[in-house]
Amino acid sequence: MFRSARLVPAAALLALALALTGTACDGGVHGTPGGSGVRDPYFPKAGNGGYDVTHYALTLDYAPGTHHLTGKAVITARATKDLSAFDLDLAGLDVGSVTVEGEAARWNRAGQELTVRPHDDLGKGETFSTTVRYSGTPRTLTDPDGSEEGWLRTADGALGLGEPVGSMAWFPGDHHPSDKATYDITVTVPKGLQAVSNGELTSQNTRGGHTTYAWHTAQPMASYLATVAIGHYDITRATGPHGLPVLTAVDPAQAEASAKVLAKIPEIIAWEEYNFGPYPFSSTGAIVDRPDDAGYALETQNRPVFPGAPDTTTLVHELAHQWYGDSVTPASWRDMWLNEGFATYAEWLYREDHGGKSAQQTFTDLYEADDEAVWAFPPAKPSGAAHISDSPVYQRGAMVLQKIRQKVGDDTFYDIVQGWAAAHRHGTAGTADFTAYVEKKAPDKDFAAIWRDWLYGDGRPDHP
Repeated sequence: MFRSARLVPAAALLALALALTGTACDGGVHGTPGGSGVRDPYFPKAGNGGYDVTHYALTLDYAPGTHHLTGKAVITARATKDLSAFDLDLAGLDVGSVTVEGEAARWNRAGQELTVRPHDDLGKGETFSTTVRYSGTPRTLTDPDGSEEGWLRTADGALGLGEPVGSMAWFPGDHHPSDKATYDITVTVPKGLQAVSNGELTSQNTRGGHTTYAWHTAQPMASYLATVAIGHYDITRATGPHGLPVLTAVDPAQAEASAKVLAKIPEIIAWEEYNFGPYPFSSTGAIVDRPDDAGYALETQNRPVFPGAPDTTTLVHELAHQWYGDSVTPASWRDMWLNEGFATYAEWLYREDHGGKSAQQTFTDLYEADDEAVWAFPPAKPSGAAHISDSPVYQRGAMVLQKIRQKVGDDTFYDIVQGWAAAHRHGTAGTADFTAYVEKKAPDKDFAAIWRDWLYGDGRPDHP
């Protein structure tokens, strides 16, 4: 049997060919979901796949009387793959609308995940803007170790603290330290209150019984280092090394107790620059709230937060984090010792340089003390999310640095700590990056025993 051929229109043939090759007729992108979580070993749901945030523009309006927060987050990001959907981390709060590139996007909530489906798929390498409007009563979250973070109510306002994942309580984002971005944070509060944040104050306007404060952070920042402090503060401005602006915001009840130690900030920054290299940010300072407002100090970028007047040692520690933790940020929460070991060692060095015991004597005293908590686990392998801020991460982490100093001598040691801060300035790095860097800087030395016994080994090493 013979059938006559049926002519097929050229346009239909083209559409068929494009479909077979996976290319859309309209030149669009066929993406896949970005995925929730970046598989952090301790906080697997934190962060999201498929994109890299470059900038957050946050506009917040907070009413302390009703604890109500109204927010708009404009998130600029670059797609790292073809995307049909992507996730943002957001705990609680009510989402009113989401747009991507100005067009309404579909979205849904599941736990801390806000999944966004843009009107058109996004191509790999494409820069796109997402706007999320949200409101509600922001939450205080409880860490695995029992401490509180997120949005903390204070006697006269609120305090936003983010380590490790608390920032998702007050703005949507990619809340993992591996994704850093610049920030503009604008906060409106009732007239008479201040709103202090990271970076530099770019404007302040009062209208209709409310005051709006706009803060700009030009250097990349991990979201856990973002902060907003709302309340009554005494604001003091000073100048540090090389004309560095110093801004402190102190609860009036803590002003007298804080004045003497906060006056040391320029001197401490100068000392840390001498030891660690150029200060990595465009301003510095401190926020001092009341002792009951938070249970810990935190190295929020540019301007650490303290619960009550800090002592000099704590101030040295948190300012050292501006190099180690804030500028050089851990690639994952398993690398926490790169934050806390360095900042603790800064305390040892400061004591050594200011008439106290040497870092070696501090090391020896710690080794010989009957404190089993120090040896509970290796600094590079905390035993779970509840323990990333435990003693081994701080004290034994500092001991690793002292062992390196013993091995290489002071000249090479300071080359290492300064070079490490410079090599990863405003970036992220992990433990393997650090050990490789040390070995590169001292190629004639064998560090195998230090890594095996002090960094990764269980229990107290046999020899100090």
